[in-house]
Amino acid sequence: MVPDARVRPDVLPTDRLLQSGKCVPGLRGELRRIDDRRNALSVVGLWAAVAAMVGAAAWTGNIFVYVAVFVLMGPVHARFAILMHEAAHKLLFTDKRVNDWVGTWLIAYPALVPIGLYRKGHFAHHRQEFGPEEPDLAYYGGYRCDRRTLARRLVRDAVGISGWKNLVPLVKAVRHPVFGRTARSIIGVQVLMWAVSWAATGRWWIYPALWLAPWMTQWRVLNRLRAIAEHGGLEAGSDRRVTTHNVRQSLLARFWIVPYNTGWHLAHHVDMGIPFRNLPRYHDELVRAGYVTPGITYPSYRALWRALSAA
Repeated sequence: MVPDARVRPDVLPTDRLLQSGKCVPGLRGELRRIDDRRNALSVVGLWAAVAAMVGAAAWTGNIFVYVAVFVLMGPVHARFAILMHEAAHKLLFTDKRVNDWVGTWLIAYPALVPIGLYRKGHFAHHRQEFGPEEPDLAYYGGYRCDRRTLARRLVRDAVGISGWKNLVPLVKAVRHPVFGRTARSIIGVQVLMWAVSWAATGRWWIYPALWLAPWMTQWRVLNRLRAIAEHGGLEAGSDRRVTTHNVRQSLLARFWIVPYNTGWHLAHHVDMGIPFRNLPRYHDELVRAGYVTPGITYPSYRALWRALSAA
């Protein structure tokens, strides 16, 4: 799965990119600018979409609408995860206090993520993918694999086994001397969401059926598919092109799996300080420099998943 050196030409530095692949200071400053207003609209819009979908299901009472909302909650959880990731990088809002408050209470805790712990582990991931401190190998280690193995892993995700394994430690951490406060805060936010949804719809099961169940099942499938498409089958190295895949983006993939420009993941790993809105522009800089080539680019996620399961 590691691209051959022939499709990874040594083209850096250039007049616009440094040896590391990061942009020269003037251009880098422009690409690192955070759009506070649009990001605030993204957060508000995401919650508005959740309220609208749940409201539509409760108002119609139609089983097909409930099923549709359940299915759409997978991409919704993907959006919470990516905005949380942006906040963990301190790139969601310019004011770091606002970034951390919104990222914690309006994004991470509703998505059942201890963002402080995530941030620490995620920065270790960026220091060296596949390195000794790598916290994410459980997501994309063990690839390539055969199709039966991938199917078995996805089934475990789809039926809630992986979700349960993530939920149980959170509940057990309530009494932990270090992580207990965070665990209690996350569970408190979940209880509040349950109470609000129950009071607003008159249906106690709205929260478990349309929030928790999608998180435990289909979101796990989407999360695995995205994670292995980012790093599966690669290896540690100083060249980010041997640690991170590059995949041509499509509207369908961006809706279901890689929202908020997270599909430009190689660019993100070359410079993790660039906000998600500017990743396509930065990716274009890497293409123009000859750093990103057709030889390292998969035409679609399906093509990459087929390659990952072709052992």
